[in-house]
Amino acid sequence: MIQRVLFLALSLGILGESTASVFQDTAAYLSIQGRIVDDLTGNPVVFANVYLAGSNIGTVSNSDGEFIVKIPLFIENISLVISNIGYRNIELSMDELDPENNLIKLEPIPIPLEEVTIIHMNARELLIAAIEKIPDNYSRNPVMVTSFYRESIRQNRKYVAVSEGVLDGYKASYSHVTDMDRVKIFKGRKSSDVRKMDTIVLKLQGGPQSIFQLDLVKNPAELLEREMMEYYQYEIHGIVSIDDRQAYVISFDQLPQIDVPLYTGKYYIGVNNLAFMGAEFRLSEKMIDKASQYMVKRKPPGLRVDIEKANYLVKYRISNGQWYLAYVRSELILGIKWKKKLFRSRYTSLAEMAVTNIDPENITRYKFRETTKSSDIFVDQVSDFEDSDFWGEYNIIQPEESIQAAIERIGRKLKRSGQ
Repeated sequence: MIQRVLFLALSLGILGESTASVFQDTAAYLSIQGRIVDDLTGNPVVFANVYLAGSNIGTVSNSDGEFIVKIPLFIENISLVISNIGYRNIELSMDELDPENNLIKLEPIPIPLEEVTIIHMNARELLIAAIEKIPDNYSRNPVMVTSFYRESIRQNRKYVAVSEGVLDGYKASYSHVTDMDRVKIFKGRKSSDVRKMDTIVLKLQGGPQSIFQLDLVKNPAELLEREMMEYYQYEIHGIVSIDDRQAYVISFDQLPQIDVPLYTGKYYIGVNNLAFMGAEFRLSEKMIDKASQYMVKRKPPGLRVDIEKANYLVKYRISNGQWYLAYVRSELILGIKWKKKLFRSRYTSLAEMAVTNIDPENITRYKFRETTKSSDIFVDQVSDFEDSDFWGEYNIIQPEESIQAAIERIGRKLKRSGQ
């Protein structure tokens, strides 16, 4: 029997009081902003890795291909590496970059047919072989990770809330299934434009803890657990290039006879080492009409909530011969309608986390009472961690312009009210 379905829960309620705050970034760093596009089409390259060569400092481009990477001034003689699935890596020195308005074009890499490695396994056998190689490809020892985390809420086309924080994480060994990841909020801040949210407040339950649970290699859950594989069909879809490494593409979808909402998507598995390099997946359309009964934990009477889409992306990055979690994104699109109202609203809830630093030496195994829990709501916690002098030193994912405008607008109102 399938016990667990979906990774993030939602909490909806009647809008009450809300506070808003905004901070300015101050720190000794160099900020590089830019946009990454496909060299042939000019389309934005979404979720491209952007990192300093030879370091664990980095970030990820957003849905418009935009990014900000913040580089401590004490680091010298560095270059910026940009990579993404199906594109040739590019490495740029600081002399080639401006602080703002960098347009970076990535060249697509076709894989010629004669270069494709012939394999003698079907898709399911290849997936099982990759699972068996996890102890060889991923760290057997725990590491400490620093991550940037953001949640945002959009009502129809308008961003109405954003909260973000820097996380300290104890990343447990991939070889010890009983040792669990433990995440603490180090710093946090939030801003809400509550006037545009009608009468509904939507919150993600679980926050950073749930995002870390999307590390499929560490937490196979509904996707990679052996017994769950019987609920899916698999197919090999050729080979792509990821960071100049070839990867098998395995597509999957839930079997038509399964009567609970599961997933469809793709795994990317290294040709040479069978490492899971990434996965992109979404709630399968086959049973999506049942998703809300699993995901919505609380809602007012008379409110109908339909899960229209649930999209997920997980990326890993290699460092010193071992693979580590690098980036996670969860996007939920909801249709919300009051029983006696004619029109309905669409809400988009986005949670994303980028690992900006990995420390394999200074290990602190946090006590569980000090860490976030699956029942926590991040936006309700971040006020306890606010620090306006802190934010400049951390790499962040560039938010959409409408989010920036909302924060600036609220910031001006706060300044006026405090005068």
